[in-house]
This record gives sequence, C-alpha cells and structure tokens, in this order.
Amino acid sequence: MAKGKSSVYFCQNCGFESAKWMGQCPGCREWNTFVEETIDRKSTADVRKALKEAKPLPLSAISSADEERVSTSIKELDRVLGGGIVKGSLVLVGGDPGIGKSTLLLQVCRNLSQKDISVLYVSGEESLQQIKIRAERIGTFTDSLELLCETNLDVIKEVISRKKPQVVIIDSIQTMFSENVASAPGSVSQVREATGVFMQIAKGMDISIFIVGHVTKEGVVAGPRVLEHMVDTVLYFEGDRHESYRILRGVKNRFGSTNEIGVFEMRSIGLVEVENPSEFMLSGKPIGASGSVVACSMEGTRPILLEIQALICNTNFGNPRRTATGTDYNRVNLLMAVLEKRLGMRLSECDAYVNIAGGIRMNEPAIDLGIVLAIISSKLDKAIDEKTICFGEVGLSGEVRGVSMAEQRVLEAKKLGFERCILPQVCKTGFLHNIEGIELVGVNNVKEALEAIR
Repeated sequence: MAKGKSSVYFCQNCGFESAKWMGQCPGCREWNTFVEETIDRKSTADVRKALKEAKPLPLSAISSADEERVSTSIKELDRVLGGGIVKGSLVLVGGDPGIGKSTLLLQVCRNLSQKDISVLYVSGEESLQQIKIRAERIGTFTDSLELLCETNLDVIKEVISRKKPQVVIIDSIQTMFSENVASAPGSVSQVREATGVFMQIAKGMDISIFIVGHVTKEGVVAGPRVLEHMVDTVLYFEGDRHESYRILRGVKNRFGSTNEIGVFEMRSIGLVEVENPSEFMLSGKPIGASGSVVACSMEGTRPILLEIQALICNTNFGNPRRTATGTDYNRVNLLMAVLEKRLGMRLSECDAYVNIAGGIRMNEPAIDLGIVLAIISSKLDKAIDEKTICFGEVGLSGEVRGVSMAEQRVLEAKKLGFERCILPQVCKTGFLHNIEGIELVGVNNVKEALEAIR
C-alpha cells in the first residue's frame, strides 16, 4: 500500500470507524454494515503547518452581528429555514426519490435569479437538457442562474472559486467524488469528504450551499450520520408520492427553530405553497359518520387542524388486531387501555384501526383527546358534531392534561368556522382573553369528555 494510505473499515449506517472488520457496529448496533475503504492520511508536515496557522481568539474579540438572510420568495421554505437563507450556511435537503427535492430547489434558483442573485446549479444526476425541460415547466429564468454537470470535486471547487456565486445547489451529494479517496462515489468516505469540501467552501467564501441527499428505506439520509452533524441545517421532504401534498420539515437548524413545517402541493407547474394547511387537511371530511373527529396540533408556531378517524369492530380472531397510521402505534394501545380501565369499555375483544386522514404524521400529545373521542365515537356508533374540535393530552389515570398555546389553537378553529371546542379545563381557565363566537367546553378527565359528546 502506498505511503500515507491505510485501509480502515467504516459502518455504512452511522460512519463508525474501525481498524478491523466487526460483525456488529458498536455505535448503532447494526449487523454486517462494515465495509473496507482506503483513506489517505495527512502527513506530519501538513499537521505541523496547520498547528502554526491556528490562532485562538477571545470571545470579546468576536463580533456578534446578526446573520444576513436572503428570502427565497417561498414563504413556506423561509419559515422552515428560520426567515431565509443565511449567508455562508450549508443546508442538507433529504427525501424519497421523486418527492420533489430538485423541483423545489430549482424554484428557489428561479426566484433568486430574478433578484439578480448569482446561482450555480451543479447536477451529478441529470444532463443539461433534462434540467432545461424541467425549468421550462416551472417558469422563467434569468442569466443569473448557471448550470454545471460535473461530479469531480476538484473541478467543482475550481469553478466555484472562479465564478464566486452567492448560492450553490449540489444535486446530489452521493454522486460527488474526490480523486484523493480510493473508493466509489456514494461510499462513506466519499460522502464525508465531499461534505467537508463544501463546508470549507461555504464558510471560507461566504457562499450558501444546498446539498441534496438520498434517503435509505428507513427514511434517513444515506451515508454516515456524521453528515447531518457537519451541516448547519437538515431539511426532510415528506409525503406520499401518490398524494399531491408535500411537507418540508426541519430536523436541525442552527439559525432557527426545528419545530416549523412547510406544506406544499405538487402540481404540473411545480410545488405550490399551501398557505392554509388546516383547510387543506380537512377537505373531504365525512358528515354524520361515527369515529371521526377534528383535533388540533401545533407545528412550531402554526396550529394545524386534522381529522382523526377510528374504526372499532368485533374481532373474528383470537387476538384482536391493532393498526395505527399517522401516529404512534404504542400510544394508541396505551389510550385504549386507559378507556378500558377508566370507562369500562370492552375494547380487548375488538379490532382497532386509527388513522390520521391525509397521510400526515403527528406525534404531539395534544392529539390524545382526539384519538380517545374517535375511538369512543366508533365504539358507540355515535357521530360527533362536525363543528366540534378537540385537543388535550390524556394521562394514565384518565385525566386530560393541559397543552401549550391553547389560545392559538382555539383561534385557528374559530377562523375555520368551528362552533364548539373540547379542551382541558386548565387551559380554559388560563385564557387571558375571552374568545367569543365559539363554545369552550373544559374537561378534567375522559369521563367528562364522554359526556361532552353525548
């Protein structure tokens, strides 16, 4: 083996490095994930040179000016980013194939180019002609956008240094390779090396860089998890390819909140913002059907109303079946146990199917009361009034506990025409202002919640 090069083993799941092959990774506990790769170690002279150039600074000598942001003219994306694109930031966008990652970033390029902001779109998967076809469907572009089809990191770095664009799009990180790394593109070493190079470019030249990352079957970005630690922001594009809506969720953001989401609808002209996701999620709700109730969940500062459906029927097998779509399966089992213990409902002999309509996934405890009321409605075969909404966390003793931002939830329900709201009693008494136009029903436990819908 050449001098300065050595062979190591990397875990393809989490990036754990080992000098020898192991059957189980000590980091993520997965089996048979180690692959052998050759890496080029830095020489002692390079390390000594770096040590001489390192100059620590006291905290008082560092300016604390607010970061400069550039709006993408897409409100939903700006909301998730924390207000816009931060200069010199490195953003990772992940999602399933065909979900709309490239389409969204091309729309960002269109909006930025119309503001005379120089943008470089580097594609390693599509040809220039393919990008041109997609761009014509989206809209009109200016000459501020330049395209480059290249996968060699050295060439890309040289082009960025020469052109000095303000924003760079890398589509995708798994196709980039460096000649200094003796492994195939998409491997652990190549992905980590490419991300490191783009991070140095972003911080050294104050260029905002978006990199697209493929996801595995588990729904996480392919490659080592260290990739997510290196970037400033991690965004995930969620949604079913067979549904029209898409959800952009921030799971890491050094410049803003990670609780915000952006909702889009896929159309022939590209991704269109959904400014009122509550109305979008409730479209098609059945009237007069049992087992259906509207609940309110908070995503960051945005209240979202969604329909929770439940179907309870007698089982034909020895063991009853349980299915939960859009929420935690174990949480549904827990709430059914609470109903059986506190209300005496015989649910152990019934199949239970719980679904959040529209394919959206929510795990906030505030939808507990909605799940409980939907199960009760289906079990008793009694429909809940379509103008009624509910929210609240349910404990093991059957108590309905308070949730945060209750006033914003009620105001959102009133805006959409709901006339009655079932909420925790502690939230009702804690309102600073009286809310007119909607009846507030405070409940302390699931028994009172049952009385409220009778």
